Amino acid sequence: MEERMSCTVKHLSEHFKLNQVTGDANALKRLIIVPNTNRPGLELTGFYAHAEKTRIVIIGNKESSFLNALSDDLQRERFDFLTSEVTPLILVTGGNAIPEVLMEVANRKNFPVFSTERASSDIMVDMVTFLDEELAPRSSVHGGLMNVFGKGVLLIGDSGMGKSEVALELVLRGHALIADDRVDISRVKEKIIGRAPELLKGMLEIRGIGIIDVTQMFGVNAYLEQEEIDFVVELRKWDDNAQYLRAGVEEQAYYEALGLKIPHLIFPVKEGRNMAVLVESAVRDFMLKQRGIHSSKIFDDRVMEYIKRQSEEQ
Repeated sequence: MEERMSCTVKHLSEHFKLNQVTGDANALKRLIIVPNTNRPGLELTGFYAHAEKTRIVIIGNKESSFLNALSDDLQRERFDFLTSEVTPLILVTGGNAIPEVLMEVANRKNFPVFSTERASSDIMVDMVTFLDEELAPRSSVHGGLMNVFGKGVLLIGDSGMGKSEVALELVLRGHALIADDRVDISRVKEKIIGRAPELLKGMLEIRGIGIIDVTQMFGVNAYLEQEEIDFVVELRKWDDNAQYLRAGVEEQAYYEALGLKIPHLIFPVKEGRNMAVLVESAVRDFMLKQRGIHSSKIFDDRVMEYIKRQSEEQ
């Protein structure tokens, strides 16, 4: 199930080491729910239509200069609007002085105001990047996640299909583990990022052996903290009556996660099949397709050309 995330003002302020000017401990519990900032040029002129109240308000050099030209009464009206119940905080950047009227309004409403020496353009970029990750929609998937040839490969399938054993074989072949058994996923922009739950980081469960620490056993290169999921491989029990992909000219299947579609391939599991080698081959083929090289289509074109020549010779 998808989980909607939020971030407290306290967490953000501690991460960026902001200087708190107003607001008590309760004020720091305000939630940030959107990864965007607002430079309130129009709001400071008194135009409030279409204002995004849930954004962090940034007051930089231009805003500070404009405020200096306003009377205290006009400032009080503007700041009363900007310090709404759903606005997380106001940040005064570039070492600008905190307007006295702002402190008056903020103290009366127990609203959090912060200051920083960093320029608006600088800290806004970092804040949006930080909040994109903190507020990303999240879910979890039963499976494993590997980095194979630099691509994030999500291994899924029913319990007992050998996902962990395939992961171990891939680690032995020089690839890196991100997560085993459960993968926590989040959507950041147009990417799905996967990582292991805190308790399972670096751990791999092998039936008959138990839990192994891949970094202790195989070295630090055997584990990565997180990875973008580029490709999904589903291990499915072999069914003699099922139709499996053979020529590869069929339409690409996709796995949907958090509203995004990821290329998806089903591997039937049967004795004697080296699944780790098959996963490597699938990833290589996926990388070739990204470069516009489709082996199955090349083969299909050859077949059609051969049939055409045979028809012409008859």
